[in-house]
Amino acid sequence: MAAMTATPLAAAAIAQLEAEGVDTVIGTVVNPAGLINAKTVPIRRTNTFADPGLGASPVWHAFTIDQTGIAYNDNVSVVGDQRIRIDLSALRIIGDGLAWAPASFFDQDGTPVAACTRGTLHRVETALADAGVEALVGHEIEFVLVGPDGHQLPATLWAQYGLAGILERESFIRDVIGAATSAGVAIEQFHPESGANQFEVSLAPHPPVAAADQMVLLRIILGRAARRHGLRISLSPAPFAGSVGSGAHQHFSLTTSQGPLFSGGPGPGGMTAAGQSAVAGVLRGLPQAQGMLCGSIVSALRMRPGNWAGAYACWGVENREAAVRFVKANVGNPRGGNVEVKVVDPAANPYLASAAILGLALDGITSEAVLQPETTVDPGALSDSERSRAGTVLLPESQTEAIAALDESQLMRSILGDAVVDLVVAVRRMEHDRYGDLDPEALADKFRMAWSV
Repeated sequence: MAAMTATPLAAAAIAQLEAEGVDTVIGTVVNPAGLINAKTVPIRRTNTFADPGLGASPVWHAFTIDQTGIAYNDNVSVVGDQRIRIDLSALRIIGDGLAWAPASFFDQDGTPVAACTRGTLHRVETALADAGVEALVGHEIEFVLVGPDGHQLPATLWAQYGLAGILERESFIRDVIGAATSAGVAIEQFHPESGANQFEVSLAPHPPVAAADQMVLLRIILGRAARRHGLRISLSPAPFAGSVGSGAHQHFSLTTSQGPLFSGGPGPGGMTAAGQSAVAGVLRGLPQAQGMLCGSIVSALRMRPGNWAGAYACWGVENREAAVRFVKANVGNPRGGNVEVKVVDPAANPYLASAAILGLALDGITSEAVLQPETTVDPGALSDSERSRAGTVLLPESQTEAIAALDESQLMRSILGDAVVDLVVAVRRMEHDRYGDLDPEALADKFRMAWSV
């Protein structure tokens, strides 16, 4: 992102927002720990929020999930000031007098801040475009409805993917769908999941930055709707110890001037040669990217074989136990061929997760990475020797191991930048240093609401 001067909203546009009942504008950023931070202004200060922006300390990048910690490092201290600037082109009315827009960090002279997570994804999106590749990303989010204080709700009538879950929470579901539609968020499906009071929402694909913006807005919509019904949402990867856990899977597709990379080709599933290299790049980089995609102290409670969390670094057509699930283009898949990365969870920053995945895919294309053979069965059913021959690796459950791999990865640093990697490593290491001795039940209880809104 170059130095930015926002095109201000015309007085007539501000007046129109006021006529539609908007009196307050919320601007959000997402920090390396996956926390959504925000500022608000009166509607008539909207243009100021966009340029020059509102002041924020550099410590915004280093807030941790325990509500008290700040992971200071060489680039984050109490000294200095940055500007949070909203993107007026993405402003949406979200009801009850509120409008929302995503924001990015800039220095006071208008230079983009290297640690800005939205700016990082913008850089990766630009790198793809410079390479002649267009990406679309479709986000999914799983969450659990809980009581106002985070307590577990009864689920007498709950069944996996059952109608009872929809009917029990019918008013909440309809409220979410109505609010999302009014705000321009395209929900493709909304269904009960396998866990008690757990739901999943799938969003329509968009270019990477717009897709991550949409995911942030959906979280706000979900949180507001839950409050209206006397509930809250837990966005923890493992709200309750021993539960199935919640994911935040990301689908992506890639297209060049010659056409889509994941359909119409001679390779497995219809992939082109470049498509195979893109998938190979993601697989090759997963152990280094794990700390970015599912690196919180709670994430390991979800990352278990048999949990549909992609615990094994392998790929397969419609294989939900593989870390990378390939979705073929066919009449049952109107969106066309795409790749789902299953290891991503709600504790990850969605901008950074997309940047990591797409950066690895681009690295695979440019290096002509060779795709390993498809895993056609549950990888957990294979013997150790069979997995070894196939090159299938069980991703580590240890947070310290995943964060160390990220810290030491020159590839991830080249994709995301040192500032981003250093901050993610810092906030995650502080989690482990403070809470690594807690048992699973205590961890789940401590951080059940850490990422909630």
